Amino acid sequence: MVFSSIPFLYYFLPAVLLVYFLVPKKAKNAVLLLASLFFYGYGEPRFLLLMGLFIALGYGSAVLMEQCRERRSRKCVLVLSVLLSLGMLAWFKYAGFFADSIRKVTGLPVPVLHIALPVGISFYTFQILSYVLDVYWERFPAEKNLLRFACYISMFPQLIAGPIVRFPEVSAQLRERETDPEQIYGGIRRFLAGLGKKVLLADQLYRLCEIFQQTEEKSLLFYWMYAAAFALYVYYDFSGYSDMAIGLGRILGFSFPENFRYPFVSRSAAEFWRRWHMTLGGWFRDYVYIPLGGSRNGKGKWLRNLLIVWILTGLWHGAAWNFVLWGLFFAGLIAAEKLWYGKYLEKIPAAAAWIYPFFFVTVSFVIFRGPSVSDVFRDVGCLFGAGGLPAATGPSVYYLRSFGGILILGLTGCTPAVKILYKKIRDRRGMGRILGAAEPVLLIAVLLLCTAYLVDGSFHPFLYFRF
Repeated sequence: MVFSSIPFLYYFLPAVLLVYFLVPKKAKNAVLLLASLFFYGYGEPRFLLLMGLFIALGYGSAVLMEQCRERRSRKCVLVLSVLLSLGMLAWFKYAGFFADSIRKVTGLPVPVLHIALPVGISFYTFQILSYVLDVYWERFPAEKNLLRFACYISMFPQLIAGPIVRFPEVSAQLRERETDPEQIYGGIRRFLAGLGKKVLLADQLYRLCEIFQQTEEKSLLFYWMYAAAFALYVYYDFSGYSDMAIGLGRILGFSFPENFRYPFVSRSAAEFWRRWHMTLGGWFRDYVYIPLGGSRNGKGKWLRNLLIVWILTGLWHGAAWNFVLWGLFFAGLIAAEKLWYGKYLEKIPAAAAWIYPFFFVTVSFVIFRGPSVSDVFRDVGCLFGAGGLPAATGPSVYYLRSFGGILILGLTGCTPAVKILYKKIRDRRGMGRILGAAEPVLLIAVLLLCTAYLVDGSFHPFLYFRF
């Protein structure tokens, strides 16, 4: 089940919220846990047992560490817990990738592994790892209440696509939380904004990417349209899901961390990653980069640590060599900025400085999208004129006219321009009241438009705006 679906919007969510707000406070965690297990098991019931195993491992290892008086015993529990968590993640997500790589490189008769990947396993594995490590470092005590811990790991708003929530960020709210009409309305507004991002923008940008993949009449113009559309698609898809998760959390009484902060207005690749998927970047910083030594032990070890983090970041996104190349691409950019030209980027006017990261980020997502290493090099080469492609063809011009409105909306929406304009209009005399009255109508319109598209995929309002 996904947020942007009719079953979730009109059956699951209303039923859960109705029961959740009717039961007494003491029963809310139980309702939330049951709803989350149903949400996860709706599409993959066979993996509920695996999630239960992860929950038991995280809960039991943290409690056991607190009971161990000797540091050596605590460390043994930690190592065993981390190895088991990472081992299960590696088996389900990476075993097939490594077996295929060994077979291709060595020619050995390594069997082909067809292992189904449990949805959300990367997210809840990282939550458990951060929790166990923080308990080991005595940053907070282990949670003794299994129901609260199980709620933390399985909570359906952030289970599938994040943000990666750390235990201290919600521990107090798992014990007691309050909701009021203003908070609920704010959550609904944030959820519907994310739904609009996902359905009205991301899904349509992805449609352009699919058209590009299927056409045989490619051109330089079409390649760059595809590259920009895919980069914007990933942003609106992922940030849309994060917005929906944060909004659902507010409705339920939780405060989840922000995950995106206008990454495309960054002035450098390093800043881009301080604004993009911030909970993942923070996780790698606190649990990998800093424990390895960060930048404290000389340039050589800093480069080693940077390389490790970015290879792991690439592999976290997917088990394929294109993701490793994608991670190495960003490692090289960030290293070059730090060592050579980063200080000059700060002196460039903001509008010009934004072009640099947007250009390289767009290229990077072509690497991200490539089904194989050879396809990656072919597609990146075609962006720069390799392969003798024409500058433009009839289909590329046609699809530019068809999707130009969505591309412009996407480019505008990934900057603070709309937010700044809204604030300026609201601050004018009398406009705040008008906008306050109009906002619920706009939110209902977004819900209806998304519903119409989910029911009939051929309908989309933005496709009527052609150049």
